[in-house]
Amino acid sequence: EIKGVEEVRQAHAWLKSTDLPLEYRGFIEGDQIGQGVVDVVVVEGFAGNIALKTAEGTAKQIGEYLRAAMQRSWLSRLGAVLASGGFRVLKEKMDPRRANGGTFLGLNGIAVKSHGGTDSLGFASAVDLAYEMAQSRLIPRLAADLTAFHHKLEAGAEG
Repeated sequence: EIKGVEEVRQAHAWLKSTDLPLEYRGFIEGDQIGQGVVDVVVVEGFAGNIALKTAEGTAKQIGEYLRAAMQRSWLSRLGAVLASGGFRVLKEKMDPRRANGGTFLGLNGIAVKSHGGTDSLGFASAVDLAYEMAQSRLIPRLAADLTAFHHKLEAGAEG
């Protein structure tokens, strides 16, 4: 539990010691980010950008390797045709444009940062995310939960 800069270690110790209305898992490894081990991953901007760009680049590179391998012989081309439905599903699932948009929490409104190099599909995905956040009243609900948690902490400190 000695990962990160001092502020990250302090936040980790505090989160582990408090009675949060959520399941705080602590640090995870980079290879667990996309595995569904946790629902939310919080990182500072630089490390998050590296993780995101690495995942996107790796997915793109694997796709290029797979395309090249499927063109090597008539048998591999036949296999590609037979597996095309599965490849299409995989391509859609791994398309970073479909999950485009990082949210900024702690603001008094909804802010979704879209990838600068995205296209119209990626931008539409970010707009959809912002719309879903607004429809679910995420900001007021978070504010209410944080206020209740703050009062709970104050009551615990006094008692």
